[in-house]
Amino acid sequence: MLRFVGLVTSLLLVLACFSVAQEPKAEIFGGYQYTRIDTGISGVDGINLNGWNASLSGYFTKHFGISADFSGAYGSPFGVSTKVHTFMFGPIVHFPNSSKITPFAHVLFGGAHGSASAGGFGGGDTDFAWAAGGGLDANLNHRFAVRMAQFDFLQSRFGGDSQNNFRYSAGIVLKF
Repeated sequence: MLRFVGLVTSLLLVLACFSVAQEPKAEIFGGYQYTRIDTGISGVDGINLNGWNASLSGYFTKHFGISADFSGAYGSPFGVSTKVHTFMFGPIVHFPNSSKITPFAHVLFGGAHGSASAGGFGGGDTDFAWAAGGGLDANLNHRFAVRMAQFDFLQSRFGGDSQNNFRYSAGIVLKF
């Protein structure tokens, strides 16, 4: 827990340095996530999970930056407690303009940890994951926006098989 507090404090100090610039140089996003998981099991179309999504993005230029994305999705389909967490990093491009809407796109690479348990038995796996997508932010002012929609194709690998998943996120964006 102490490491987490130290990490959050360090990130806030770095973001404070960016805040003196006229154009926002960093963004923090946090909000809701819906994920449709491809189970890869014959006869089972997929499962729906709900959870959270958070990201931290720093911009090197007006349009280009790098993003760290973390998420957690949870559910109990068929009586099986299911959890999927992702941790991915990659480039982000956003297109600030004179309108209130800012589109963005990203490609993320990292990992996913999935676990399931039922009847006192359980297991988990951590493996490679990647996502490609984008979305739209509605700017409230130069420091706050509402992420109306973020759509991602999310591919994970569990049990040696690839799962082609869909992820939707929405929430609040703080700009520094």
